[in-house]
Amino acid sequence: MPWLLLSVAIVTEVIGTMALKMSNGLTVLVPSLVVAAGYGTSFWILAIVLKSLDVGTAYAVWSGAGTALVAIIGMVLFKEPMSAMKAVCIGLIVLGVVGLHMAEGKAA
Repeated sequence: MPWLLLSVAIVTEVIGTMALKMSNGLTVLVPSLVVAAGYGTSFWILAIVLKSLDVGTAYAVWSGAGTALVAIIGMVLFKEPMSAMKAVCIGLIVLGVVGLHMAEGKAA
């Protein structure tokens, strides 16, 4: 269950970050509200997850997976440029997240 909750925390953080881009410097009301709700929900769920998972692993997976997803969504949604180096680095982040999950040694 903690890994499922961590996934929800990652998704809500990514939603908040995408809304941050759309908020135009927090000057557009609805995206700004989504930023607050997304980040607030993400931190709340992450705090719950930290009752069960090691802080280093949980935070690294949360931030790494969020970073990779934001980079990919930014390329698709906002037409941000893709390069071979960017693709390799995103791949390394994903491998790191998978490795940390496996190193946790607890049931998913």
